[in-house]
Amino acid sequence: MMRSSYSQLRLKIMCRLVETAVVAVAAIYYIYEIIWFRRGGDWTIAILQSVCRIDYDAAYSIYQHVFRNHAKLIWMAATSFIFFWLLRVMLNGFTKYFAAVNQGVEALLEEEAQIRLPSELYATEQKLNAVKRTLKQRTLEARLAEQRKNELVMYLAHDIRTPLTSVIGYLNLLEEEAELPERQRAGYVHISLEKAYRLEKMINEFFEITRYNLQQITLRKERIDLYYMLVQLIDEMSPLLSERNNRAELCAEENLTVYGDADKLARVFQNVLRNAAAYSFPGTEIGITAKENGGAVEIVFRNEGYTIPQEKLQDIFEKFYRLDEGRNSCTGGSGLGLAIAKEIVTLHGGSITAESADNRVEFQIRIPDEDPGGGMAG
Repeated sequence: MMRSSYSQLRLKIMCRLVETAVVAVAAIYYIYEIIWFRRGGDWTIAILQSVCRIDYDAAYSIYQHVFRNHAKLIWMAATSFIFFWLLRVMLNGFTKYFAAVNQGVEALLEEEAQIRLPSELYATEQKLNAVKRTLKQRTLEARLAEQRKNELVMYLAHDIRTPLTSVIGYLNLLEEEAELPERQRAGYVHISLEKAYRLEKMINEFFEITRYNLQQITLRKERIDLYYMLVQLIDEMSPLLSERNNRAELCAEENLTVYGDADKLARVFQNVLRNAAAYSFPGTEIGITAKENGGAVEIVFRNEGYTIPQEKLQDIFEKFYRLDEGRNSCTGGSGLGLAIAKEIVTLHGGSITAESADNRVEFQIRIPDEDPGGGMAG
């Protein structure tokens, strides 16, 4: 590919070299045969007489000993000079390519500039434009991620003030009103505790952002009892599910296993289930199915909730992306849960996708189930 990409440039260089050689030979022939032959000696003697102010015999003697006896050497030097002078002229013509490439590299940093190079450097032009497009896309993605993160931090900082103000207010009441009825005092304590839990959750989200940006995820794989992990996950998430009268049902073989990092995969399933719980309609069921299929384990989470538009199905796996534009602070998380889940699944060599239609949402996770010992899912 590279060899054919610059064939036009190589052909032009070869033509220029041949052209330079032909011009050099023609110039030397013209100078010698037309101008110098049979007249060069007389011109040299005349010049010596005029410059040195000597007679003809003295000038002829100098010409004989200095020029004629070294004629071959002089003509070789003259020929080399003419050839290299023409070669330099030719090479000066090629420096425009380096100047064009240099301008193209500078254009990489310019927002709207389009890189244009001579036709002989078409392959280089295409590659530089591809690099420019990639840099532009990455810069845009970085800006969007930074903007989302900044907005999220601003939102969390704003939301933290509300429960913190409530906690401080109720604690002040408890301290100042020593004679409060026991029932009222218990109510204030309960409210303060709830607000403190909310505050703790928000602070944990700040730590989640920091961990995601600074911590590189590494895997420690082993054979995992996947059925037991999912059962345990449902038990742990029961309080969250019961808040909106939701429930989770598991459909899987009891001997189902998978090869992977237990802690990391548990985090994947927890993040997906937490997301399903946050966006499910109240009083509905979240279905979890898991099975071995073609050398991989497939885990599917299904819930009833508002249909996610097709154009947003890929965005939900982006860092700091929050689906709820209204930013419901009770359900909206840090926007990292699904992004972290995708990164962990990708590190396992698997995939995670989402589908949504008719007020149903489905997350499909596929984990290759192969280990050095050749074990497969049960």
